[in-house]
Amino acid sequence: MSRLRGRFEGEVDELMRRVSSSLPADLDMAEDDVEGSVAHVAVLAAAGLLAEHEADVLREGLQRIRTELADGAWKPDPAIHEDIHMAVEARLVELVGEPGRRLHTARSRNDQVATDVRLWLRRRLREVDLAAAGLLAAVLDRVESDGRTLMPGYTHLQRGQPVLLGHHLLAHAWALSRDRERLAGALERVNRCPLGAGALAGTPHPIDRQLAADLLAFPALVENAMDAVSARDHLQEAAAACAILMANLSRMAEELVLWSTAEIDLVRLSDRHSTGSSIMPQKRNPDGAELVRGKAGRVFGALQALLVLVKGLPLAYNRDLQEEREPLQDLLRQTFDSLRLMTAMWRDLEVRRDRFEATLRGDFALATELADALVRRGVPFRDAHEGVARMVRWCEEQGGDLTLLDHGRGTVFHPSLPSDLGELLDPHAAVARRTSRGGTCWPEVERQVELLRQTLPA
Repeated sequence: MSRLRGRFEGEVDELMRRVSSSLPADLDMAEDDVEGSVAHVAVLAAAGLLAEHEADVLREGLQRIRTELADGAWKPDPAIHEDIHMAVEARLVELVGEPGRRLHTARSRNDQVATDVRLWLRRRLREVDLAAAGLLAAVLDRVESDGRTLMPGYTHLQRGQPVLLGHHLLAHAWALSRDRERLAGALERVNRCPLGAGALAGTPHPIDRQLAADLLAFPALVENAMDAVSARDHLQEAAAACAILMANLSRMAEELVLWSTAEIDLVRLSDRHSTGSSIMPQKRNPDGAELVRGKAGRVFGALQALLVLVKGLPLAYNRDLQEEREPLQDLLRQTFDSLRLMTAMWRDLEVRRDRFEATLRGDFALATELADALVRRGVPFRDAHEGVARMVRWCEEQGGDLTLLDHGRGTVFHPSLPSDLGELLDPHAAVARRTSRGGTCWPEVERQVELLRQTLPA
């Protein structure tokens, strides 16, 4: 008869057993389960609930299990073990005998599960943050190498004003910086120790929960025992941080897709991150970027699953909470992989630095420069805006661009407009004039790069 069946007659239904097993998902947390048990042994020994020789035996047994799991010498059997916690305990009893039956004193699977998940998630969030820092560094490197490239800045996917590529990329970089801040905030609330809370009400045994927290490098405790075993908002917060990060990656991916089209042709993704067509020989598909864009939807779905999981769920622990593992693990894996793939794409792609050099001179994207020039000459902005709008309409009707207004022709529309528009129709000069804090001029780009580099790990 299986463990925990003493209250019942016979074995659990086979389908029930299969549905209730969490072992496949738990295996990713096996190391965390052993780590938590090693700490619990020390807590039990300190409380006098284990003799020192028993504690030594248990530590040796758990270390052997850790080694067996690492080298594959022992693998929990789904046909026998319901979850990783019972599997490790059963193996420990096989290895050390009677002392292994004492390990579960003063803890429940409820606080054990909560501890394992927090240990696992803490490690994964740190990995995601390092991957995000890697992508941020790659974007900043690209700003420094190709950031002076001139390009149109868009609103509504219509040309707005000329900008530097570095300015555009820094918008993505600052978003990544905020993503890292969100990950750090989520980690702060994940990084609290629930071990020793028991099933929901604490324990009568004289254990030191702070000792468990210290041994597991948790800077704080989950203070309430019921909250310790039922709380899942820290998982939702971590998932939300990943979902927002993936939304930002999806926007970045979309721009790589757009910029690599023949129509825009600003970047070329490397062969390593492009694929061909099964029928069209010429095709060079930006599949790497498209896959990142698609993974975002998968992560959003996982977040929704975690939110719905606890909606209306009464305190404290309910078996529904077992279903947290798979969406949580999947969304962390997809986020981590997407960050690494995006980093590789930015490292390897090529930028056509001269793509817009000729086409932006006199382009309608410089219309704001004319309006601002009138403002500098004392014209109210609304009047300047209206006058330049009429100029643009006339140029369109003539089938040309703003260069039609040069050599004094612009003064026909507004007498305050200078007769020589050369500098006003130069996109490089337009970029250089945008000197306000956060503007697109190169010194501002350099200043922001330095600020962001200071946030990267040493």
